[in-house]
Amino acid sequence: MYFNDIHIILYLVVGLLGCLVGQIVGMLNERFANHKKIFSKQAFKEMKISYEPHYIFMTLLGIIYIILLYVVGIDIKNWYANIDLISYFLLIPMLISAFVIDIKYEIIPNRLVINIFEVGLIFTFANGIFNPNGTSIAFDRITGLFVGGGIFLLITIIGGIIAGKEAMGMGDVKFVGTLGLFFGIKNIIMISIMSFFIGAILSIVIILCKMKKPNEYIPFGPFIVVSTFIAIFIHETVLFNILWFIFSGEWFTRLIYR
Repeated sequence: MYFNDIHIILYLVVGLLGCLVGQIVGMLNERFANHKKIFSKQAFKEMKISYEPHYIFMTLLGIIYIILLYVVGIDIKNWYANIDLISYFLLIPMLISAFVIDIKYEIIPNRLVINIFEVGLIFTFANGIFNPNGTSIAFDRITGLFVGGGIFLLITIIGGIIAGKEAMGMGDVKFVGTLGLFFGIKNIIMISIMSFFIGAILSIVIILCKMKKPNEYIPFGPFIVVSTFIAIFIHETVLFNILWFIFSGEWFTRLIYR
């Protein structure tokens, strides 16, 4: 049985892989948050001692991996055509960690950001080497690194001047910058726009529901993560059209002249 030209057994294998990765994510989140080493003898001893099933992460990653395989697809004949798919398999667990840690501890650990940067850099060069349009893709990804980080850094500086305090953590700036290595200029700009749009709406909801006070800090990392997931699962052309429809005022024009 095939779905989107992919055999159901491959979906099962990928789903089980997602469950395994989900367990690893659950075990590593605390280490990331407490700035502990990930790859060391002591780390493996501590994780073994504190071992417990992380069913939520296992289920979540299993489902996400299966959906990712269906949406992105896979080319069995040309392995290098699956560079983006493989990079997403590695990026998504780190996005989940960033989401959970930022909500729980209000930080995005440098160790986690560095890991995302390292993986993004590897796949940027892999695209440059193996992809037929590799040079332009690699240049786009490297530029996306500076554009993504630059957008958030500029907003942080301007917001700090206006508000008289830090408007956004530097962890968010570095986080978005590293994501630029995966998505390039166009997509990282759309991710930035979506994160502010989603952040504004949800922040209002959070304050109205009295989950946070107006002067309390609301972690921005989760909004970036949600926007990144949207960029992964929705084609950039469709996503651009949706954002254009929202921010160009086209929806308002249609509403008025119905």
